[in-house]
Amino acid sequence: MFFWLGVALFVDGIDGPIARKLDIKCVLPTWSGEILDNIIDYITYVLIPAFALYQSGFMNPRLSFILSAIIIISSAIYYADTGMKTEENFFKGFPVVWNMIVFMLFVLRPGEYVTFIIISLSAIISFLPIYFIHPVRVIRLRVLNFLIFLIWCCFGIAALFHQLNAPNWIKIGISISGFYIYCIGAVMQFFPKLGVKNKKK
Repeated sequence: MFFWLGVALFVDGIDGPIARKLDIKCVLPTWSGEILDNIIDYITYVLIPAFALYQSGFMNPRLSFILSAIIIISSAIYYADTGMKTEENFFKGFPVVWNMIVFMLFVLRPGEYVTFIIISLSAIISFLPIYFIHPVRVIRLRVLNFLIFLIWCCFGIAALFHQLNAPNWIKIGISISGFYIYCIGAVMQFFPKLGVKNKKK
């Protein structure tokens, strides 16, 4: 399941440029690629991870139900926000990529109380004006951010190879790279000139 969610995450990063290259709006003018993309994203990034968390068995069933409900409801509200992206293509608020969060929880198994804090805090942050990166569309530090994202993916593949019973080096690697991806947007928001290339005169 997580392998295919990873494939969906990768495809989501490149489907926009491909659609623009093929000029889909002219080919299918009555179809909304944006709406279809949001529906698919909601299924792969929200519903499936929430169901996986509910069925995980590594926490109290009542708590897993509550956390799954928090994920589903907060994400539905987030997707209704038409101002979720900035001019620089940052996401405003946690961009409800619960597939990444839940996958890391399956790998790290931090315990139900830490899991509760992570999910609750992320759900709250999804409604706050805190920036999160898109590893492809944000131009500033794009090479570095995309490289870290690829490193995270490599650790994720390694964890899948170990059937999520990953050794410590994988847990450390996926934690550090995941923490970077989670926080770098806020750092770039606080330092707006970070990664800006000076134009040659």
